[in-house]
Amino acid sequence: MNIFFYFETAFQTIINKLTADNFLPKNLDISRVIFELPREASHGDLATNAAMVLAKQVGSSPRDLAKLFAGELQAIDGVTYVKIADPGFLNIGVKEKLWTHEIANIIFAGLSYGKSEIGAGKPVNIEFVSANPTGPLHAAHARGAVIGDVLSGLMEFCGWKVTREYYINDAGGQVDVLARSTYLRYCEALGRDIGDIPAGLYPGTYLKDVGEALVARDGDRYLDQPESEWITVVREFAIDAIMQGIKDDLIALGIKMDKFSSERNLVKSGAVQKAIEKLQQDGHLYYGVLQPPKG
Repeated sequence: MNIFFYFETAFQTIINKLTADNFLPKNLDISRVIFELPREASHGDLATNAAMVLAKQVGSSPRDLAKLFAGELQAIDGVTYVKIADPGFLNIGVKEKLWTHEIANIIFAGLSYGKSEIGAGKPVNIEFVSANPTGPLHAAHARGAVIGDVLSGLMEFCGWKVTREYYINDAGGQVDVLARSTYLRYCEALGRDIGDIPAGLYPGTYLKDVGEALVARDGDRYLDQPESEWITVVREFAIDAIMQGIKDDLIALGIKMDKFSSERNLVKSGAVQKAIEKLQQDGHLYYGVLQPPKG
C-alpha cells in the first residue's frame, strides 16, 4: 500500500465518520479527490484537493470545508501538520516513517511490486510504431516503439491480455512511389546511370541494397519493361525487404510484435468497404465540402 493509497483510505474513513455525525451529506462522490505531491516542496509532503472538489456537493465554501477536513487529517497517524492554502487546498506534512514503510513493502514484494489484476484478463490491442514501409526506422520511431512496448508491459502486469500490433500502411500512393524509387535503384544495380533522383521519389541510399537484392533474385527481366509489367512485383519486394529490416530493428530493441496487419490485405478483403457501408446504413456518415483554409 503506497502512501497515496494510505491517505485515500484514511480519507474515506474520515468521510464515513463525518457523514455519520451529520457534518456531511450522505452519498458524497469523492472520486475526484486526490492526494499527490505538491508542485513546490515548500508546501509540504502531500497535498489534496478534497475541500475544493467537494465544496459544491456539501454546500459549503472550500475554505470552511478545508478547516473541517484539516482537523480530521491532523489525527491520522504519521501526520505532522495540515495547512490550508487559498482557496481551499490542504498541504500535509508527514513523518519519515510513512515513506520508509513503502520501501519495506517494495523489498518484500520484489518483482511483483505493483502487480494487479485490474484488467481481469480483458483483451486490449495496442497498435504502435507502424512506420510506413518506405524506409528504415529512425530515432523517433524507436522512441514510439519503446513507449508502446512499455505501455503494453504495464497493462500485462496489471492483468490485461495485450496484443501488440504493427499496422503496415502498404496501400496508397506512397508505396507506388517506393516501387518507382526501387526500380531506379534496380536499374542502377544493373549498370545504368540513373543520374539524380527525380523530385517526388525517395532518394535514400538504403534502396540501393533493395535494388541489388532484386537483381540477385530476378536478374534483368524488368529492365526496359513498361511500368505495368514490374510495379506490382517491385512494390511487394520493396515492402517485404524494408519490413524485414524494421522487424530486425525491433528485435534488436527487444520488442516482439504479436501481429503485423496489412492495410492492403484489409482493403482487398472488402472489410473496409463493408465498414463504410455499415456506417452509411446507420447514418454515421455524410458527404459535404470543407471550407477552404483562411488565407
